[in-house]
Amino acid sequence: MQIKGYIDHIIFRNPDNGYTVLKLMTDDGEITLVGLLSMVSDGDMITAEGDITYSNGYGEQFSATKVEIHEPDSEEEILRYLSSGAIKGIGPALAERVVKKFGEATFEIMEREPERLAEVKGISLKKARDISESFEEKAGMRRAMMYLQQYGIGNNLAVKIYEKYGEGLYSIISENPYKISEDIAGVGFKTADEIAQNVGIERHSPHRIQAGILYELLNGSGEGNTYLPRERLVEGAVRILSLENESVENELRTLQEERKIEIRVRDEEERVYLKSLYQTEVKCARILNDLNVDYDIGYEEISRDIRKIEEKSSLTLDEDQREAVISAVRSGVFILTGGPGTGKTTIVRILLRYFMSKGLDVSLAAPTGRAAKRLTETSGMEAKTIHRLLEVSGAPGEAGDRMGDMGFGRNSDNPLETDVVIVDEMSMVDIILLKNLLNALQAGTRFIMVGDEHQLPSVGPGSVLKDILSSGRFRSQSLKKIFRQAEESDIVMNAHALLKGSSMKLDNKSRDFFFLNRTDIREITEGIIYLVKKKLPPYVKAEPSEIQVLTPMRKGPLGVENLNNVLQNAINPPSPGKRELERPGYVLREGDRVMQNKNNYQTEWQMEIPGHFLKKSGTGVFNGDMGVVERIDPVTGSVKVRFEDNRIAEYLPKNLSELELSYAVTIHKSQGSEYPAVVMPLLNGPELLMNRNLLYTGITRAKKCVVIIGSRNTVDKMASNTSEQDRFSGLRQEIERI
Repeated sequence: MQIKGYIDHIIFRNPDNGYTVLKLMTDDGEITLVGLLSMVSDGDMITAEGDITYSNGYGEQFSATKVEIHEPDSEEEILRYLSSGAIKGIGPALAERVVKKFGEATFEIMEREPERLAEVKGISLKKARDISESFEEKAGMRRAMMYLQQYGIGNNLAVKIYEKYGEGLYSIISENPYKISEDIAGVGFKTADEIAQNVGIERHSPHRIQAGILYELLNGSGEGNTYLPRERLVEGAVRILSLENESVENELRTLQEERKIEIRVRDEEERVYLKSLYQTEVKCARILNDLNVDYDIGYEEISRDIRKIEEKSSLTLDEDQREAVISAVRSGVFILTGGPGTGKTTIVRILLRYFMSKGLDVSLAAPTGRAAKRLTETSGMEAKTIHRLLEVSGAPGEAGDRMGDMGFGRNSDNPLETDVVIVDEMSMVDIILLKNLLNALQAGTRFIMVGDEHQLPSVGPGSVLKDILSSGRFRSQSLKKIFRQAEESDIVMNAHALLKGSSMKLDNKSRDFFFLNRTDIREITEGIIYLVKKKLPPYVKAEPSEIQVLTPMRKGPLGVENLNNVLQNAINPPSPGKRELERPGYVLREGDRVMQNKNNYQTEWQMEIPGHFLKKSGTGVFNGDMGVVERIDPVTGSVKVRFEDNRIAEYLPKNLSELELSYAVTIHKSQGSEYPAVVMPLLNGPELLMNRNLLYTGITRAKKCVVIIGSRNTVDKMASNTSEQDRFSGLRQEIERI
């Protein structure tokens, strides 16, 4: 729908995100209009596109998705605008006198001959200048909005552009609109390219070609790569730009000369990096090599100390575990790997006791909140997320926030005051987070990495754990033996059978691993609901909301998006007492289980401290953090979420896209987490995705029970499919070069 009118008055505006509730006067009467409208003021003439919505307790509203501002051009519209109080120093009575004096030329006078306002009774020369300044400030924003609107730029992006460039936006848009894709987060090449086409920028413009190349490299980093082979990069850029190779090659050289990219030859391969990612890999390699010192401590001395710890703690190490502990104690950098049930936790506990007995400070960390919580429980010592260990500040770091490289309180200028850092779930750590962590380690700090090299790689760019291991520069220990207690679990045994290429036990004679052979999508969906809602909660002594559905894909009938809607209706159906909020493709409801889908270093949170009136506060909510929707405010469009560690964060409308339902999540997003029970629907999917690593990662997320529901043929194919999507990562070579 489209409506037109003038803004009578603004009822509410959130200054942080521009969410506005206002009264609009139309030819058909007054209507309440809501939306992200930070640029509009009382008295503005606007045309709005959107839909009529109905809110419990607030009645009928017009929810605007697009708004255009029109310059008042008649005496009546000018009078209405000035009478609204939009211009500081002018009220209704004075507005009437000004318009009576200057008529339709009022705005021109206020802008070009402001001193003439003093001709109106009640306006001094000083007041005339003040009125002109206020008018110019409003007019600048209004002009910018109208200018940007003609090129198809929506309100939200227009505000960001105006705030970033001010009056300089006109030259940016007319000469190089691709610059906004470099400078403004959330703006990609395609958006900038549409604007450029509307402006009339030529397809062969150097700005366009360079932006296309950088976009392809950014896309590559989003797929986990730190670089792209030159041939592949050119091929991708040619495809999105619809140009010939020569044009791309020419601008590739220009970008190299301007130091926006780095081109390096490694292993006879020409590699093209974003400058920031190349510098990140080089820095990680250098710091790792600097930390990699030998500690001259006798083998027998360490063995004697370990035996004392075993006697006091009732922990017992086998030969491989003992060797791992001794190597870790004698190394500046050490890597411990192994699958479930191989005793990694026992080694961490022994190491903690050893280092503490020597008076050393030890810091424990993990990439996610869930992983840190589990490490705390298994080690008996507080573990933090890496972000919290580094005291994330939310200010942009060296490489800027486009690559997710944010500022931390702990860095090379203010390093961690600790002697040993032990990081669990290292397979989840990407190259950017590794660099920030290494940056905060002082010379002489031991760095111990613990992980499972067979897990899926990190969501962010790089193959950190595999690259460090394969470099061969650092001491490491891979645990293979499964301990007796773990042998009682078919979850553990099937996981290891997968790694060996052996057949998994799927005969349903297990106590913790079940397979339900279903090939009909409707039957699979109904089976998931039955398992999550009724069968599994009493079996594993958990709530339905704690049973996690893990699926390979986002799309399709058994993908995350559809299953979340299905499970939401089954577990948290609508009711009169639960407020809701319409979101693209789904409804957000009080009581819903949700997950943060990207790092946001600025989001503020509070945490109630048991037994105290005080509240702990901080900033930062991170990819994979899970919580429950506690409250929805339909007027402001804000949502309050309580996370699993009792942090409470309020989401404003502009940040709601960072939340998604999490009754079902992708297996990739489940990394580092552990759930009482896991249900995995496996029916079909792309061959490259449906592989052994994915199946292994999903199975090992369950603590008490795994249920696979789907096709036996699909499960067998995944078990035998050892192919993985190649990642282009150069950390290993940079380590070897030093």
